[in-house]
Amino acid sequence: MPKEKQSGKITHFFGKIKVAVVKVSDPLKIGDKIKVVGGETEFTQTISSMEVDGKKIKSAKKGMIIGLKLSKKAREDYKIYKL
Repeated sequence: MPKEKQSGKITHFFGKIKVAVVKVSDPLKIGDKIKVVGGETEFTQTISSMEVDGKKIKSAKKGMIIGLKLSKKAREDYKIYKL
């Protein structure tokens, strides 16, 4: 089992479209498997869509603020871990 490394933190969540605004703390890319953890919520998914200023991107570097499509609801301050 690989050690989990925090890759970002959710700063805002748009419930209707299930998109999280994430401050990236460790690089992420399309196809990465992530775990979203916060409160009583925990789920894993593969990254299928990321955007910056409405433009689709394939990868995100540390320090970037991105829009990340999630499969389930999340909230502010939830953490993103790369698996």
